[in-house]
Amino acid sequence: MTEFEKMVAGELYDPTDPELDRLRLKARKLSRRYNQTDEDEPEKLEQLLGELLSNSSSLPMLQAPVYFDYGCNTRFGKFCSANFNFTCLDVCPITIGDNVLIGPGVTLAAPMHPLLPEERNVRQKEDGSYYDLEYARPITIEDDCWLGAGVIVCGGVTIGKGSVIGAGSIVTRNIPAHVLAAGNPCRVIRELTDSDSMTVLTEDCPPVSRF
Repeated sequence: MTEFEKMVAGELYDPTDPELDRLRLKARKLSRRYNQTDEDEPEKLEQLLGELLSNSSSLPMLQAPVYFDYGCNTRFGKFCSANFNFTCLDVCPITIGDNVLIGPGVTLAAPMHPLLPEERNVRQKEDGSYYDLEYARPITIEDDCWLGAGVIVCGGVTIGKGSVIGAGSIVTRNIPAHVLAAGNPCRVIRELTDSDSMTVLTEDCPPVSRF
C-alpha cells in the first residue's frame, strides 16, 4: 500500500511521504489563493474551490479564510455553507451531507497520534531524515445538520441527520439524529421536535445553490 492508501484507510502512515507532501502543498496553495480572492470574483472562487475539493460532488459556499490539509479527501453534499475560519484536517475521508450549515471557527480534525510515546515520537530513516507515524479516523456529518460557532469535531465521529451542535462544543463521540447537543465533551441535551418550529416552510421557497 502507498502511504496515501494507508492514510485514508486509517492505518499508521508516514506523513513525510513525497506524494503526501505534494498533495498538501497543492491544497494549501489553493486555499491561500481562495482566501485572497475577492467575493466579487465568483467565477474565480468557483474554479479554485473546484480544484481544491476535486472529489466533492457539489461545491459549498465557504466564507474565506478556509484551511484544508488535502481537500481531495473532503466531500460535500448540496447546499452546504461554512462561515469564517473553517479548518478541515482531512487526512481521512470527511463526508458532509446536504444542507449542512457550519458556523465560524469550526474545526473538523481527523488526525490522530499513537497514545504511547515510543510509537508517537520522531524517528530517523536510513537516509538520515526524520519522520513520525500518524493515523486518522473518518468524520461524517449527515444531512441537515448545523454546527455552531467554534465547534470541534474529532476523528471517528458521526453526527446524525438533522442534529444541531451548540457553539463551542467538542464532539468526541457519535451524536444521534435529530437532537440538540452541546458541551465539552458534547452530550445530547434533548431531541428536536415540532415544538422547535419557528415558521411554516412550503415548497414555494426551495433552497437555492449559491454556486
